Amino acid sequence: MATKVSTFNNLEIAVLEPRGSLIGGEETDELKKKANDLLEQGNRKLVLDLGSVNYINSTGIGALVSVHTMYTKASGKIKLCRAGKGVQNVFVITRLASVFDLVETREEAMKF
Repeated sequence: MATKVSTFNNLEIAVLEPRGSLIGGEETDELKKKANDLLEQGNRKLVLDLGSVNYINSTGIGALVSVHTMYTKASGKIKLCRAGKGVQNVFVITRLASVFDLVETREEAMKF
């Protein structure tokens, strides 16, 4: 899996787009590292585009919670978008839908 990184307005808004399954291992480590790198570069508005994620387990959820915590501690904001039904269901079941700001489209997510 490769996580695509895009930045807009001189790092004001960053988009991370993980692909495949978030189930632990390299893909979740890469996601956390890229989010941490963006945070260190001064980014405080992060969009996680989950449109290419087809499966997520507890380890993947843990990685997203970790990224959310990093940004919150740094007075940043994070939004999730384009999550498929299966991924959305995980957020509902774990009650993390009330913690994360989940929106339908990337355009909507980029409005901070």
